[in-house]
Amino acid sequence: MNISLKSKNALVGGSSKGLGNAVARQLALSGAKVTLVARSEDLLVNTINELNKLTDCKHEYIICDYNDHEKYSKIIGQYLANNRIDILINNTQGPKSADVNSLSINDYQKAFDLLFKNTVFTTMLAIKNMKKNNWGRIINMTSISVKEPLSYLALSNSMRSSVISWAKTLSNDIGHKNVTINNILTGYFDTERLKELNSDKAKKFKVNVDELYDAMRNQVPIGRIGRPEEFGYLITFLASEYASYINGANIPIDGGLLKSI
Repeated sequence: MNISLKSKNALVGGSSKGLGNAVARQLALSGAKVTLVARSEDLLVNTINELNKLTDCKHEYIICDYNDHEKYSKIIGQYLANNRIDILINNTQGPKSADVNSLSINDYQKAFDLLFKNTVFTTMLAIKNMKKNNWGRIINMTSISVKEPLSYLALSNSMRSSVISWAKTLSNDIGHKNVTINNILTGYFDTERLKELNSDKAKKFKVNVDELYDAMRNQVPIGRIGRPEEFGYLITFLASEYASYINGANIPIDGGLLKSI
């Protein structure tokens, strides 16, 4: 099976580093023209320069801060009004890590804007052209914590669960237009985000960071933490014609970490 995304345009959120970056790279290597979205221009420029050398497309980037929904909506709204997007990857940085007892109502509002509001806003604009073209792929990068909540990620647990419920509802309305929407339930991957979370946990519980990584590996049946490029392979498949019958699904990629069915 040879996946080709030539003639497809992809918009990839949170793609200056981490899993978003790995996804953007794999989509580009598979032939898609990619527009990266993030707040760090230096990292975006480095990735764009590299991708432009490796592929035949001229890739682009947009500077946005997902934490400021008002500014984000103006920038993305203007972009989508003037550009056709076939593949939309909804991904942002995660909200702060904290347990339920450590959060304020304002924390929940910020997390709602970051994870839910931005996703809904971007998707509803992007699907207008997808419906006209009778083709589209929307993929939400979420977390395994929507099935098995992690106590120190109360905000992420709550808001990402809302995203997958909303996406399932939307899938019923857009599938007949050959537009699909699916959610990826992300496990442990070797990214900066994981390093930040483990660093916070190590300080809080006064343990060694290496011990936390060892504990994570021991939880995963495969016995290791995932590589970002492995995540990119799954997204690229879901973005292709081969995945045209997959819609409204929640797909874990976690090495078997989830214990629930």
